[in-house]
Amino acid sequence: MAVQDDRREKELRELFKLTKPEDSGRSGVDAVLEFNGVTLPFELKSTSKKSVTTVRDFGLDHIAKWKGEHWLVGFYDSEGESLQYTVYATPEQMLPWIDKKGIYIRPDYLLSKSAPDLLTMKDLFAVFGEKQSYTLDDAKSLQKKQVKAREYEKLMDLPKGYSQERMLQFLKSRCQYLIKRGSTLNNPHIPAKYFRDFERITDNHAARLRELVAIWYETYSKTLATAEAKL
Repeated sequence: MAVQDDRREKELRELFKLTKPEDSGRSGVDAVLEFNGVTLPFELKSTSKKSVTTVRDFGLDHIAKWKGEHWLVGFYDSEGESLQYTVYATPEQMLPWIDKKGIYIRPDYLLSKSAPDLLTMKDLFAVFGEKQSYTLDDAKSLQKKQVKAREYEKLMDLPKGYSQERMLQFLKSRCQYLIKRGSTLNNPHIPAKYFRDFERITDNHAARLRELVAIWYETYSKTLATAEAKL
């Protein structure tokens, strides 16, 4: 995360009196709010432009995570220094944008799951030639850094090498990886106009957020168990 983005995220947490989870690096949750005995996950974003950046390699894992999160988006001046206002969005309010991106990447994702199974020994031989045993260099040239150095040795099923069957597994794994990477979106932006009709929070940030969350809670409290399970 850029230094400026980190500063803005910290500023939003402090203004709204949110807590950063201890396992935020693993869970990817930016902040949480303890409300009525329930832990609500928050996604914190900021922008000084006409759109809100999201994340590199946006895929189905982000969709699953974001569907249970609340959002706070800080809008800054053109220099990115002074916070002008913030909008709060419930998981339901963000769902149309999230679902739209999900529909866009879904065909590519499904292709990444099914295409590798179509590969055969003929494809392996076309790439590496027909051998009874393949070397460590063969495996590394295919899998590259997908496999850690010590794992290469563990995966050997022949003395100092790999069988045709094991190399075909490697080939399928690499194919899936490449297509899956291609199925993700590179930092899809949310247009600022998406939040045009949202309330602009400019003061009493923490108190107003809790008032808005209370309104949401009355309507959508049944979804809380799902949201907590994603933390």
